[in-house]
Amino acid sequence: MEITDKTQLLSHRIQVMQESQTIGMAKKARELAAKGFDVINLSFGEPDFPTPQHIKDAAKRALDEGFTFYTPVAGYPDLKKAICDKFLRDNDLRFNPENIVVSTGAKQSIANAILSLVDPDDEVIIIGPYWVSYLEIVKLAEGKGVVVSGTIENQYKPKIADVEAVITERTKAILYSSPSNPTGGVFNESELEQLADVLVRNPNVTAIADEIYEYINFTGRHYSLGSIERVRDQVVTINGLSKGFAMTGWRLGYMGAPKWIADACDKIQGQITSGTCSITQRAAITALNSDMKPTHDMCERFKIRRDLVLEKSKEIPGFINFVPDGAFYLFPEVSYYLGKTSPDGSVMNDSMALSMYLLNEAKVSTVPGEAFGADNCIRISFAAADEKLVDAFDRIRIALGKLV
Repeated sequence: MEITDKTQLLSHRIQVMQESQTIGMAKKARELAAKGFDVINLSFGEPDFPTPQHIKDAAKRALDEGFTFYTPVAGYPDLKKAICDKFLRDNDLRFNPENIVVSTGAKQSIANAILSLVDPDDEVIIIGPYWVSYLEIVKLAEGKGVVVSGTIENQYKPKIADVEAVITERTKAILYSSPSNPTGGVFNESELEQLADVLVRNPNVTAIADEIYEYINFTGRHYSLGSIERVRDQVVTINGLSKGFAMTGWRLGYMGAPKWIADACDKIQGQITSGTCSITQRAAITALNSDMKPTHDMCERFKIRRDLVLEKSKEIPGFINFVPDGAFYLFPEVSYYLGKTSPDGSVMNDSMALSMYLLNEAKVSTVPGEAFGADNCIRISFAAADEKLVDAFDRIRIALGKLV
């Protein structure tokens, strides 16, 4: 008998996978803007700064020099060398080129690592609140995500003892970001030392450290788990160019990993995408080897904006905030508004309803906290011009004031 609903023919892995809500909310914002509404999009995790000129010039040179052919699957040798140099210079991570795999964004690097390690029903401990794609990538590998979150008093960072408590014989990996998307929390040296001790006691568990926001760090120091000598061979370090170099559309991420994992990721990538864009790779060499002043200046600007939105959020009753130490997000706890009703009778049953209300009523796009495993929060990006941020928070305040 013919199936009328053809979506039933889709694989189970696709049917259980959720759409990225950051992409989904940004899409809804663009649709409203296309209808002529003045929408302020604070949902997307994208620096609003242009790529530095010296990096764009390197891309132009690459075109003129004929870098228009297929690239090695894991990246050009001189780019892999530049990544090794960066890891050593900035993170005290000692890798050889054979440990490096360059991919089309940090998201692919994370997917490569998870698909290399996880079999059906294997467990991956995910530090929550987590980036929207973590849990879905684990689902794609037919694994089970085990989420461990902390409290707002500690930027939602869990106690390391709580992480160790959920390790089982099926645990393959621990996945986290620092600085964190969505919270902006940053693991300090002491916390990473404790996590290293956990790995030592569990030698078959691999930590996947997503450090894509490394350069958007307001603490003055970034710590990498993989720099701790006793666990160097149990850590995959993920990074990329999108956040720190304002190169989101260029699509380049990379990992430093034990060779047995790097080889597996090379194998997977060779069958799915092959090598990353040749022009992007040539520009990446310049980005990693050149003056970091544009990156540092951008971080300073984000810190000013962070302080601006923290002040503006104080004008909004019921917003409970902490000071994020990195990234470019505010992640307020908004339980005060859940359960309230809008003027048209809609009930704010959850963070999705609240985000949709803010989009439709205030024309400000945010991301519901449920996407990150924290339904009592919303994520607000402050990667926007100061005047837009002021306007957005004023709109949010007015719109929320209409709820009863």
